[in-house]
Amino acid sequence: MGFLRSLVRAAAVSGVGGAALAGYGHWEARQYGVTRHDLRVLPAGMRPLRVLHLTDLHMTPGQHRKQEWLRSLATLRPDLVIDTGDNLAHRDAVSPVLDSLAPLLEVPGVFVHGSNDYFEPGLRNPFGYLLPDRGKRHTDVPQLPWGELSAGLAGAGWLDLTNRRARLAVGETSLAFAGVDDPHLGYDDLAAVAGPADDAADLRLAVAHAPYLRVLDQFAADGYDAIVAGHTHGGQVRLPWPGGPRALTTNCDLDPARASGLHRHPADSRPGDAGSAWLEVSAGVGTNPYSRVRVACRPEAVLLTLLPRA
Repeated sequence: MGFLRSLVRAAAVSGVGGAALAGYGHWEARQYGVTRHDLRVLPAGMRPLRVLHLTDLHMTPGQHRKQEWLRSLATLRPDLVIDTGDNLAHRDAVSPVLDSLAPLLEVPGVFVHGSNDYFEPGLRNPFGYLLPDRGKRHTDVPQLPWGELSAGLAGAGWLDLTNRRARLAVGETSLAFAGVDDPHLGYDDLAAVAGPADDAADLRLAVAHAPYLRVLDQFAADGYDAIVAGHTHGGQVRLPWPGGPRALTTNCDLDPARASGLHRHPADSRPGDAGSAWLEVSAGVGTNPYSRVRVACRPEAVLLTLLPRA
């Protein structure tokens, strides 16, 4: 009887601890914030550029707090917005996304899509995110109205970088872009955008939803100054680790040490090395709507301040 009581007590403690962790994760998933990085990639003498990176909104119509926070980001006064996809999480979310972004749609912007813009999300254990996801979607999964989203963003003047290269002037700065469709689903067409980056531009930026190594390697080899991506959720559930919380997964083949933040690619390269680039990966704003949990990985928008090279 003593052993049975101990077993029941341990199970109860474990259950309470699990419920507390889930409750905390549910709370943290709504603690939106802005992460700031300075990045010296502009030619000498040029004025700084403020670039707002948004990704993984995973929007549903009823997420009013998230929508209000997104509208408030216009107060950051960005010069450029980069949206790296997974904006949708519901078939009726296009209007809430466009309404939330309305103040930012007055600013120059570029975008690509992610897998969750294309396919409706399903019920999923939040800790199942730690398991491999090969990016396969069954044919019976309903599609989301991604075409309507594309039309809304492009109609407001943002550039669609789906397997495309493009040029854009932001103030006095000329920018050359390359972007790919979602690598997680294998929709990226690297052959369509491969080749040396435009060296006549002041700045060369590459954009993808999921930071798969094949995509990062191509963009770095082609001479892009920086690569911007999302998809990882920063690991979504991170564990205590010496030096700070550690992501266990990136949901792609990028190493967990670079699940979010500003890094180099390849990882052992330095600024000025041929065939290398800066890599900025955002932990993103949302989660699967059926598993709104984050642990030691708060939702974020990223504000990059681009500065002249030293």
